[in-house]
Amino acid sequence: MIEARYHDSVNVLQALTASGTPAPFDRAEWFALLAETGLVPLVAIASDADETAALALTETGGRIRPLRNWYSFTWRELAPPWPSGDRLLEAIARQLKCRGWRVTLEPVPGEDGSADRLARAFRAAGWWVAVEPCDINHILPVCGRSFAQYWESRPGPLRSTFKRKASKVETQVLTRFDAEVWADYETIYAASWKPAEDQPAMLRAFAEAEGEAGRLRLGIARAEGMAVAAQAWTVENSIAYIHKLEHLESHKPLSAGTTLTAALFRHVIDIDHVALVDFGTGDQSYKADWMEEVRPRFRIDCLDPAAPRAWAPLAKRFVR
Repeated sequence: MIEARYHDSVNVLQALTASGTPAPFDRAEWFALLAETGLVPLVAIASDADETAALALTETGGRIRPLRNWYSFTWRELAPPWPSGDRLLEAIARQLKCRGWRVTLEPVPGEDGSADRLARAFRAAGWWVAVEPCDINHILPVCGRSFAQYWESRPGPLRSTFKRKASKVETQVLTRFDAEVWADYETIYAASWKPAEDQPAMLRAFAEAEGEAGRLRLGIARAEGMAVAAQAWTVENSIAYIHKLEHLESHKPLSAGTTLTAALFRHVIDIDHVALVDFGTGDQSYKADWMEEVRPRFRIDCLDPAAPRAWAPLAKRFVR
């Protein structure tokens, strides 16, 4: 018999994710950091004998969404991969009708089957489901290449910029958290054209934890001793994740960001020997210079046809 239940604490995910997860955004520690920002967890769990599945969610006014923020590259189910996991997810989807009238899940990956699996579970539970692309993910499959081999395949203008500007800055890649380097990163970000960092304390706490675990790759570029570019990557399960890239606009002619990015690519390819580099979400044009493939990210929008509040959006969906 399947038992479905809810929790308002992410601590229940510890046992579920302790044996290893596909990405940093699937770990209980990641969800705990999100909860500390003020998001209220709604952890939906279903168990049957020794198997358990969970969805880390949050709910407001009957609208259920993933427990995530814009730092999250992906969001997906936490469930066994075999058919029993599908049954557990269906049980969760059915139980969620007691908590809300609309469930919108994004950005869900498709390459691992998560988008199809979640859509199938919610349809089986009686939700009316629409699936559509909501973002893209630039990636680099390394395919066993060295950095030198990879670099030879980069666009000519990128390689030319690096050749002309690389000697103008000094780069360093740290595999631990360094408070002074992080302060440099925050100074650079504060001087950039970007809006204020959404959750700077969360980002720092994540970097500290990843540094403690040996997964952090913290890059800094200096010109005449002054920090002009900084980047935060992590490496896990043979995948390098590019989280943050910043440079000083006042020193843009130095192309320090290009030089530092190349240094980090060299490190993760030649030293960490990753199989894949993940540039997160977003269709910024510069990403195509570094990456070679694009994967879609999906929005799975589920409406409960028995809930009166769902009828208007359902009508709009049919018209569209």
